[in-house]
Amino acid sequence: MITQIGILVHDIEAVSKAYADFFGVDTPEWFWTDTPDKAQTEYLGEPSQARAKLAFFNMDSVQLELIEPDSHPSTWRNHLNEHGEGPHHIAFVIEGMKEKIAIMEGKGMKLQQKGEYTGGRYAYLDSVPQLKILVELLENDR
Repeated sequence: MITQIGILVHDIEAVSKAYADFFGVDTPEWFWTDTPDKAQTEYLGEPSQARAKLAFFNMDSVQLELIEPDSHPSTWRNHLNEHGEGPHHIAFVIEGMKEKIAIMEGKGMKLQQKGEYTGGRYAYLDSVPQLKILVELLENDR
């Protein structure tokens, strides 16, 4: 089941307010992703200092994630530069990250970026040729 839709933005405060007004809810506070020492971010197989501002809207069964990337190389920065603001990924909560990445890579969906967050890890796979959008895998610690 899709758990999250990620949208890239240039101005997280303005877009958060617009979504909050649209949904009739409070504007969520944004926060930075973890620092590089904690996040251990890798982009295209290389370490990256990339960070992003995140804001979340928790809707019934799906979470809307707004992402404003910094200037360091990342899937977020690259996608925003190439395609502008808009949808970036759909995310699924999974178990067995390494196995799921191997299965997806076997289907031609190359690992683009991975990292850690407080309570788990994530991986973005380039599923655009097949699915027309990136897939993010989220594995939460128990």
